[in-house]
Amino acid sequence: MPARAPEPPSGTPSAGIAARKADHLDLCESGDVGFRSTSTLLEGVTLLHQSLPELCTDEVSTAAELLGRQLRAPVIIAAMTGGHERAAGINRSLAMLAQEHGLGFGLGSQRAMQRDPGMDWTYRVREWAPDILLLGNIGVVQARETRTKELEALVRDVGADALCVHLNPAMELIQSDGDRDFRGCVQTLERLCNELPFPIVAKETGNGLSPQTIEKLLGAGVRCVDTSGAGGTSWVGVETLRADERRRSMGDRLWDWGIPTAASVHYATRASLTTIATGGLRSGLDVARAISLGAHAGGIARPLLQTLSRSGEDGVRTYLDDLVHELRSVMLLTGSRTIEALRHAPRVISSELERWLSV
Repeated sequence: MPARAPEPPSGTPSAGIAARKADHLDLCESGDVGFRSTSTLLEGVTLLHQSLPELCTDEVSTAAELLGRQLRAPVIIAAMTGGHERAAGINRSLAMLAQEHGLGFGLGSQRAMQRDPGMDWTYRVREWAPDILLLGNIGVVQARETRTKELEALVRDVGADALCVHLNPAMELIQSDGDRDFRGCVQTLERLCNELPFPIVAKETGNGLSPQTIEKLLGAGVRCVDTSGAGGTSWVGVETLRADERRRSMGDRLWDWGIPTAASVHYATRASLTTIATGGLRSGLDVARAISLGAHAGGIARPLLQTLSRSGEDGVRTYLDDLVHELRSVMLLTGSRTIEALRHAPRVISSELERWLSV
């Protein structure tokens, strides 16, 4: 079972954002919120098998560096939750497992904590995970409306190493009380890159990054992205299941909106951005395919949340053990002694993915 969450402070609100976070957890744990027909296209990457790898398994190193932290494997337990009582136990359990395995960990949106500092306890994991790469999280619209010093405090209060600024206009348009004004977001990212003393990660949340968006990010000074491309969890789908009838109709039509993860990773890495590939990754092979496209790490979210819900910490521990073992096995079978070698391993690209890569 998940580690027991700390007791909430008296008077912690249960309505508003907290209720929405609870809905998100319920839908991601048990709802049918994956993309319906759009694939990540990671299956369009075939790594060439090497029958003479001239390697011993023990020689294969999955170690990687990301945002100034050493990881034992290039894997991030990606942002999921916060701002709700249940979130505290989930964050604590997954952060402890990230510490145990030497992986990174992303917090869910800190908007609830920003509005009500009394919710900070649902995000605090450093006590149980002192050495992990820890990523803070705020929406770009909320960042636009917040002074830089306040955002710095939000990150420092949880001991994070970097701030993910999430870009989620499609999701917001379906949400009944979501944001509708996305002006000034490029300027906001530029301000944060210039004024904050830690890395800014532009985090797209399920619809991918186009070459045009990446050009804007580069112009703003962003050097690291997390692209949750199409093919994993559809956050449009999540909000569609929560929406009123009018927005539900539009959400159904836009459920599969986006750029496949594999293509989005390619667009980011060809622009020399440090890239975390999130969105539809489930296995060590998926992580290896993303890295062969140039990614520096793979992020996994909903499969771990579902495993934690079904099988507790032991289930997630087994999942992560198997994932890293599979990644190491794929590295051996491609003759890749290191993660950097895997990034340059020979590969074959399917015609459908090739079509996207040529954009």
